[in-house]
Amino acid sequence: MARIPYADPAANADIAQLAEQIKSERGGRLLNLYKMLLHSPPVARGWLNLFTAIRQQTVLPGRYRELAILRVAVMNGADYEFAAHVPFALKEGCTAEQIDAVRVGSSAPVFDARDRAVLAYTEAMTRDIRVADSVFRQVREFFPEREVVELTATIAGYNLVSRFLEAMAIDHE
Repeated sequence: MARIPYADPAANADIAQLAEQIKSERGGRLLNLYKMLLHSPPVARGWLNLFTAIRQQTVLPGRYRELAILRVAVMNGADYEFAAHVPFALKEGCTAEQIDAVRVGSSAPVFDARDRAVLAYTEAMTRDIRVADSVFRQVREFFPEREVVELTATIAGYNLVSRFLEAMAIDHE
């Protein structure tokens, strides 16, 4: 159960328009995450802009974005985040076996070298904060500069998401 009540867009004209924008950009639904964020319209708006950029405006292939997001969710114990991204991972070409193996991490044999580099980078950023040069070199072997920046922002951003979800005890839909 969420630690504070979700915001009610119908009760506040100031957030009703923002709630409609969120619904239009997020498949017609207002997820519990956004219902909580709507307590602070500036934060909700900034969050929407950041994650719209990460999820819809980058060139990083979606498969690697979703592998990183799922691994962050596992490492941070964010079940909401994991469940929310399984359908996206499947759509981006991850198999059910690979999604299950994300729980094991970069050492799982179902991943190729590029997948393992993404997962190892995710693990280092999430667990250690400072990434060893050897881990970073593996990522650079497979990704150009722009995609490295986008992957890094994805991992950092979804660490934010999982921490917010867990601290506020956001309920699954």
